[in-house]
Amino acid sequence: MKQKLNTMNDLELYAILAELPDDFKKEAHDFVEFLKTKMVNKEGSKKREAGLAKGLIEMSEDFDDPLDDFNDYRQ
Repeated sequence: MKQKLNTMNDLELYAILAELPDDFKKEAHDFVEFLKTKMVNKEGSKKREAGLAKGLIEMSEDFDDPLDDFNDYRQ
């Protein structure tokens, strides 16, 4: 889906880009590629729903108990 810019059309944007020195054109290209990636990620991401893994993970009762391996450090 191609969206038009509110303040300028594609030809005006092209004219501005055409005036840039080559090193700035490279930066503009890199930034456009970044924006395209950002757009795809935003469109592809879905809002997460809390509680989908509820009941799938169990912790043992002694989870917070100190480990015997660290007895030397705790003394």
